[in-house]
Amino acid sequence: MTRTAALMPNGDLNSQMNRDDLKNGNNKKNGYHKKEKNCARDGAAGKQYRHECFEQAPMYVAVMTYLGFGIVTLFGYFRDFLRAVGLEKCNLAQEREEQKDFVPLYQDFENFYTRNLYMRVRDNWNRPVCSLPGPVFDLMERVSDDYNWTFRLTGKTIDNVINMGSYNYLGFAENNTDFLKTVADKTRQYGVGVCSTRQEMGNLSIHEELEQLVADFLRVESSMTFGMGFATNSMNIPALVGKGCLILSDELNHTSLILGARLSGATIRVFKHNNMLSLEKMLKDAVCSGQPRTHRPWRKILIMVEGIYSMEGSLVRLPEIVALKKKYKAYLYLDEAHSIGAVGPTGRGVTELFHLNPADVDVMMGTFTKSFGAAGGYIAGKKDLVDYLRSRSHSAVYASAMSPPVTEQIIRAMKCIMGLDGSTVGIGRIQQLAENTRYFRARLKEMGFIIYGNDSSPVVPILLYMPGKVVAFCRAMLERKIGVVVVGFPATPITEARARFCLSAAHTRDMLDQVLHHLNEVGDALCLKFSRRKYSPRPELYDETDFELDS
Repeated sequence: MTRTAALMPNGDLNSQMNRDDLKNGNNKKNGYHKKEKNCARDGAAGKQYRHECFEQAPMYVAVMTYLGFGIVTLFGYFRDFLRAVGLEKCNLAQEREEQKDFVPLYQDFENFYTRNLYMRVRDNWNRPVCSLPGPVFDLMERVSDDYNWTFRLTGKTIDNVINMGSYNYLGFAENNTDFLKTVADKTRQYGVGVCSTRQEMGNLSIHEELEQLVADFLRVESSMTFGMGFATNSMNIPALVGKGCLILSDELNHTSLILGARLSGATIRVFKHNNMLSLEKMLKDAVCSGQPRTHRPWRKILIMVEGIYSMEGSLVRLPEIVALKKKYKAYLYLDEAHSIGAVGPTGRGVTELFHLNPADVDVMMGTFTKSFGAAGGYIAGKKDLVDYLRSRSHSAVYASAMSPPVTEQIIRAMKCIMGLDGSTVGIGRIQQLAENTRYFRARLKEMGFIIYGNDSSPVVPILLYMPGKVVAFCRAMLERKIGVVVVGFPATPITEARARFCLSAAHTRDMLDQVLHHLNEVGDALCLKFSRRKYSPRPELYDETDFELDS
């Protein structure tokens, strides 16, 4: 890779980089709302941004959210006092009395949040599933006799819960025997485990078949696959950059990207989410000033972004980032964990959605855990890049090769998407997912919920804000046999707790209508409809036409 030693030539960006479209924010007021964040306008950058806004709640909601956390924190300190004087039992790990003079292994303050806040609501997470996690699943019923410190199973199950939390975007997490016949055949032929790395005795013919198929699907020169999606980021980024390199990372990037950047030893600078002015300013500073103290040019400048951001549901502003990358001679690392298979006319991700050449992205990364109903991840791009990683990536050198049945499942799903199996099931699922996404998002907006993200994104966050309402919402939805994922601080900003819905092509219109009906009831009961906007109904989205997936 070349050095970015000289200053980049001056001049305006191409027509994709319309300055009006780069401004991050909309100053228009709406009732009690502050300015909108990332509210994209129509412009040359692409039509995909025009329906991506982050509406802020009224001021009183933020005040009540902080007040709720404050009250819970005060009660936490009071309960810690009761534990200290022996009036309440502490169930968490703590130092033994004979080791009180040692350096403590357990810091009380670090465990404060877990001990006093999370434990009160722990029943909303880690629920045991006892069936296929398809559009509906079964949960094992559990109860707690000590306020969520421990749970016991009752032996009963909660049947036919509508699954609105799994990343099963195209419905390939299925147990249809006709679809899975090739997976069963490969399992009989190769077994379940490989018990070796790819560089030793674990390189199977189906691994090479999968890598060629991924390269063909993404329309790039080459690709390589890994057995774990998280490690695809965290173990490959250190092989690409190191000391003397600069990483420009979006502030909402996934933990795997952050970990990989930290392990690399490169300098990390964070730019505001999808804010091209912030990114360009950092690029200018990096090129003009070079490294700190020495002012030597950076060995490499790597921009790291995601296709769809999993907590916000927003799309990367890829055309503008590609233009900036070309102007300042940087490299681009694109994580398509949530976008590959889920967006684009044929499921090829954000490059297809924005009609860009895949060659404009230096490193294309994605996972097989979402749209493909399997496990693992891939790195794709130029052949020189992939060959370099085969000998220097920790995941390639030390990790066990991908399991044969998992490999065949990915091949099966990808061939289905590409139509290589001779059917239209794959393209039908992509179209069904897009229809479900538009329908669900439009109905939520009409009801008055504040939702984040792009209209094309199957990740749909509903803002709940207050900690008490997060818990009540999750429990109320489960009572109505709807499984949802709720997320709060510290995984999100303290004032932006939310429920994250993931749409699937396997969801029927009746399922979505049932979910929307209960959402409307729970939203009214808990006063969760904070939006001040008015949305006009669009009848074309709500016709009764629907088609069932081939079984």
